[in-house]
Amino acid sequence: MKSLLRRPLGLSAVAVLCAAVGCSSTDDAAGLVVPTPSAREAKLCRALHKELPEAVDGHKRRTADPVSDFTAAWGAPAIALRCGVGRPKILTPGTEHYNPAADSVEIDGVGWLPERQPDGSVRCTTTLRAAWVEVTLPKKYVGDVGDISALTDFADAVKKTIPEGVV
Repeated sequence: MKSLLRRPLGLSAVAVLCAAVGCSSTDDAAGLVVPTPSAREAKLCRALHKELPEAVDGHKRRTADPVSDFTAAWGAPAIALRCGVGRPKILTPGTEHYNPAADSVEIDGVGWLPERQPDGSVRCTTTLRAAWVEVTLPKKYVGDVGDISALTDFADAVKKTIPEGVV
C-alpha cells in the first residue's frame, strides 16, 4: 500500500476503523500496562525506546507511568506506545474478535493494524515485525474520521530497531 503523509484516511479505511472493535484503551500515560515481552522482543523494545521521537504530531514526549523501557507517552491526553505486547485479538484465531480479513495500512514503510476503541481512540499495532508495537491515539487527535497520520513520526524508529519478521 502507498505511504500516507499526514492526511486523513480514505473512506474505506475509515469504515474499517469504525467497524473494528477493541478490548481496551488508554486515555492517559498514567496507568499504562507494561508488557512482558520475550527476551528477544525486550532487546528490540529497549532499542526502540532509545530511538523514539521527542515529539509526535507536535506533542512533546513525557514520562509514562509506570516508567518502563516498554512504554512511552506524548501529549495530554497521551499518545501512548507499548512495545512487546501480545498478538492483537483481531489477528488471533479462536478469539471472539478474530477477523482474518482485518485490513492494515502502510505508513512510511511500516504496516499498522488500526482498531477503533469504544472511547473513540484508535489503537494501532505494527504488523509483520519481530515484536508487536502498539500505539494508542486518543479521540481528541484522531477525530471522528480516524486520522492516524501521527504514526509517521514512529516510522524511522520502528524501521531502525524492529526488523521485519513474524513474532
